[in-house]
Amino acid sequence: MGGWSAEREVSLNSGKACAAAAEKAGYRVTRIDVDRDIAATLRALKPDVALNVLHGRPGEDGTLQGMLEILGIPYSHSGVMASAVAMQKDIAKTVLKAGGVPVPGGMVVSRLDAARKHLLPPPYVLKPIAEGSSVGVFIVREDQAHPPQELNRADWAFGEKILIEPFIPGKELTCAVMGDKALGVIEIIANTKFYDYEAKYAPGGSTHLLPAPVPPEVYEECRRLAVLAHAALGCRGVTRADFRYDDTKGVEGIACLEVNTQPGMTETSLVPELAAHAGISFPDLVRWMIEDASLDR
Repeated sequence: MGGWSAEREVSLNSGKACAAAAEKAGYRVTRIDVDRDIAATLRALKPDVALNVLHGRPGEDGTLQGMLEILGIPYSHSGVMASAVAMQKDIAKTVLKAGGVPVPGGMVVSRLDAARKHLLPPPYVLKPIAEGSSVGVFIVREDQAHPPQELNRADWAFGEKILIEPFIPGKELTCAVMGDKALGVIEIIANTKFYDYEAKYAPGGSTHLLPAPVPPEVYEECRRLAVLAHAALGCRGVTRADFRYDDTKGVEGIACLEVNTQPGMTETSLVPELAAHAGISFPDLVRWMIEDASLDR
């Protein structure tokens, strides 16, 4: 848990919750706040299993997975390839589209070019290619004369290339996959300007509606697409697929924004909430992830 990505605090919270649940389930647990000496730490500890609840780099992009493969330590969640591909939103979109999963249009552009003028007609979305938790995301509205000038900042920390996509109106939906089976679908209503970092993690930042109040065929299509996206990327363990749903278009209005290979794992996070709705307690969810751990994922 922990690490040094922009999602460090979220990861620490996930790690604390999972460690407590694992202990409750009867495991002997060591809590590791990941630093640059992680390989030496793991070699000294020789754990039976690594329960990986790092969010962002290096825990979610294939880097840590490759090191665990070399050290021969079975680990949870997705393997090297799936983690690396899912983390790169532009490449993931190409793979998902080829696998039959609908994704938004858009393109990869220089952040400086995106700051100069509107490269798509507003409204549109600008997002880093390889960050999570909506870090560095901007929604450019119709009434904005200029793109966000934060993109010009010298201390911009989210890469020189960014993804620009048309804004999809409607609902924010998410669905978790556990193994090869979809759980339920949640509608997320942000109590801030959009489902940003604050909406995700601040108390009262968002409202979750479970099951999502959408037509049954839309609900089931989200579940089908979540499993399809999980398989297309070669994911393992638990993932969460995020969707936008334009409710003026029926089933055709669903688009997959991304697949999270290391979704949040506090007791109030989306995946544990979906698991609880399916009758799976938080300790049982953590137990499942531990028992599912392996090499060559």
